Amino acid sequence: MRQPEKLVIQTLEGVLRKYGYSAASARILAQNCATAQRDGSESHGLFRVKDYISTIKSGYVNGDPSPKVEDVAPGFVRVDADNGFAQIAISAAKDLVHRKAEVNGIAILAIRNSHHLGALYLDVEDFADRGFVALAFVNSIAVVAPPGGKSGVYGTNPLAFAVPRAKGPPLVFDQASSTVSHGDLQVAAREGRLLPDGTGVDKTGNPTGSPHAILNGGALSPFGGHKGASIALMIEVLCAGLVGADFSYEVTSAETPGARTARTGETIIVIDPRKGASRLPSIGERVEDLVGALAAAGQTRVPGDRRTRARKESGRYIDIDEEKWRDLIALGAE
Repeated sequence: MRQPEKLVIQTLEGVLRKYGYSAASARILAQNCATAQRDGSESHGLFRVKDYISTIKSGYVNGDPSPKVEDVAPGFVRVDADNGFAQIAISAAKDLVHRKAEVNGIAILAIRNSHHLGALYLDVEDFADRGFVALAFVNSIAVVAPPGGKSGVYGTNPLAFAVPRAKGPPLVFDQASSTVSHGDLQVAAREGRLLPDGTGVDKTGNPTGSPHAILNGGALSPFGGHKGASIALMIEVLCAGLVGADFSYEVTSAETPGARTARTGETIIVIDPRKGASRLPSIGERVEDLVGALAAAGQTRVPGDRRTRARKESGRYIDIDEEKWRDLIALGAE
């Protein structure tokens, strides 16, 4: 079924406020969640609403945070997210990061004491819309085993990248450093689907494609074996060591049953490609050259194409499973 985007956002916002999120937090999270759903990123859309509710009911997350933005260097901003969601912290610091990137050519945003449940590409897309190149990294709950291991040490540790294009919307991608995201793993478990063998390991360390075996005492695997593990390690350093947050293996919510998030960190790097480039081809033109070469080589789509197409086709409406929509309405009525 299709629902007007505005109605979906308003409904999500009402549900989140009902369970304890402030008006400001609910507005940002509802927009984020609805946008992911509209773009076809279902594992970060309405699927996550019950996790938002469970986490705040557990007392683990602050639903009304006051992020503390620190201007610590010409190209460096630190934010203490006050135990709220990272998107609220990003909103508080974004204008300062824009100004710093424009002046210095680069700016780094280091967020600590934050939670993240949303699609990471939404943290960088707006920067690319404004002409910047942006990368984001976030660590999370330890659900990924290192090569040869049988228990989680790393989070799924996604990274997102966004760059302007001369024609059309920015090129944006978002991928976990694990074989699949934890959200997609949960979706597969709920739908009773098997995943490729080696997606993770069971509790004895044996490779498996069973979502239930991975979720019940096992762990996901990094994509590409030791290569994906190296990326996961780098993200741990960037999002915990650099910002002063917990490593994924240090995260614990044992005292707050029902929590579905991790209190960790996020780092965003923003680059202004226009700085000192008056005699160079624009970054957008160069990206178009590269995309053209990929097409000539036989690649039928570039990262983000499916999301862009879903967004274009949706207009101002969002496709929602009828049962999920009824569940959402019921949550607001409880």
